[in-house]
Amino acid sequence: MSQPFVAIMMGSDSDLPQIEPTLDALAKLKIQYEVKVTSAHHTPELTHSYVKDADKRGCCVFICAGDMVAHLAGAVAAATTKPVVGIPVNAALNGLDSLLSTVQMPGGIPVATVAIGKAGAKNAAYLAAQMMSLADADLAQRLKDERAANAKAVQEKDTALQARLAQKD
Repeated sequence: MSQPFVAIMMGSDSDLPQIEPTLDALAKLKIQYEVKVTSAHHTPELTHSYVKDADKRGCCVFICAGDMVAHLAGAVAAATTKPVVGIPVNAALNGLDSLLSTVQMPGGIPVATVAIGKAGAKNAAYLAAQMMSLADADLAQRLKDERAANAKAVQEKDTALQARLAQKD
């Protein structure tokens, strides 16, 4: 069996700037990933074929980015029992159309949905990492270390702010 990975799918290459935080976070956490442009509407057979192939090759989580009707995540969820995370892309209607079509899945075909745009893209990677960490103690530790580093950075910012404010008194 090949190394576990995350499959990132987007409906268009124009979605790439919005999913770069996904790629950055996965790389930082040392998680293998693949990126594919495919469409639920324009290339449904290729989409289905890629999902089935990725399943066989060790994909643990699918992350799908889509704008407007955002059917890609739903099409992927219908083709696999692996977790699917949908990133609503901020395009038309400030991403609300994408958000609503990503979260409104029929019962039994879930798609985990994150925030619209780049914050959601980053959270999609962390959610995928948390899912994968259930079977990977090293990854679970990397996630804990990341959270501790983030907490330390916030504490350091507060310490610096308090020192700056104290100088004004």
